[in-house]
Amino acid sequence: MYRNDSRTVITLDAGGTNFVFGAMRANEFIVEPITMPSNADDLDKCLATLVSGFEQVIARLDCKPVAISFAFPGPADYPNGIIGGYLPNFPSFRDGVALGPFLEEKFGIPVYINNDADLYAYGEALAGALPAVNEKLKALGSGKQYKNLLGYTFGTGFGMGFVTDGELHIGDNSCVETFCLRHKLHPDVMVEEGVAVRAVKRVYKEQSGVDDPTLEPKDIYDIAEGKREGDKEAAAKAFATMGEVAGDAMATAVTIVDGLIVIGGGITAAGKYLKPALLSELRSQIHTLDGGTLNRVQMKVYDLDNEAEFEEFARGEQRTIKVYGTDKEVTYDPQKRIGVMFSKIGASTAISLGAYAFALNEIDKQ
Repeated sequence: MYRNDSRTVITLDAGGTNFVFGAMRANEFIVEPITMPSNADDLDKCLATLVSGFEQVIARLDCKPVAISFAFPGPADYPNGIIGGYLPNFPSFRDGVALGPFLEEKFGIPVYINNDADLYAYGEALAGALPAVNEKLKALGSGKQYKNLLGYTFGTGFGMGFVTDGELHIGDNSCVETFCLRHKLHPDVMVEEGVAVRAVKRVYKEQSGVDDPTLEPKDIYDIAEGKREGDKEAAAKAFATMGEVAGDAMATAVTIVDGLIVIGGGITAAGKYLKPALLSELRSQIHTLDGGTLNRVQMKVYDLDNEAEFEEFARGEQRTIKVYGTDKEVTYDPQKRIGVMFSKIGASTAISLGAYAFALNEIDKQ
């Protein structure tokens, strides 16, 4: 979708240290990115930087952009473009800033601001994992096609967004999230404490007894791989624990949404240690009071990064059944199934694609 669209949308990667400005057309960046210090602790300087960055991008374009669209940290009233609340990386925004209306006044075009995990999910749904899986299913002769997707980001936090039939859902309060679900291993703690950079570092410290605050997940991954000195078993356990805790939260969410799961973020590089525990949790069982058991997730869960499993996923249990009282037959596949995969396009690209698509989709609704 939109890969052949001629309209241009201005984008922004809004970090607490730097702003990176760009522009997209037909799902591709069309200007060299412009990087400027965000000045996040000074509202006047921060807003002036935003205006300057967008002006510089517009000056490089060969046509007028139709919108500005980007992700910005919350809490926020995203539909109305208002940012405010506890923002560690943007302290000058804490009292509330009508950022969207401010930029619309300056540039005279629509401005769309969203949560980064929401735009990640939207990008994967429209131009990443979802169309790729559906195309592969079709190529393998499967009649199964998917419309729903849960997108997760593993990084400084545990972000989530979901898309159904091409529409991004943000809720009535811009609060569609799973970061505050219960932590499986510590039920009085929120799940994000177990699925984030800080979780990997903490569990490695607990398991190894080594208190080294300089260690990052990449270092711990290198320890697990034997490329760096340290406790290999503790390093592998740090990622496996994260996978277990994430899988528990995903099992709850996917039971409600019933769609594919795609995971992005730098920590997915440690997927060989993460995913087995994550899948084990999604494939686990729960019990009834009379001693019965049933699957935690009612759909069969496949690892779509595994080619053999993808082929089985494509086959399903398709068969033909007769239409009662006639000679006709219809195709029937009784297997309920979903799949889990890591992002192939990367979280940053998916967020940009999501921002571009969101703007055009909103404009087309008008």
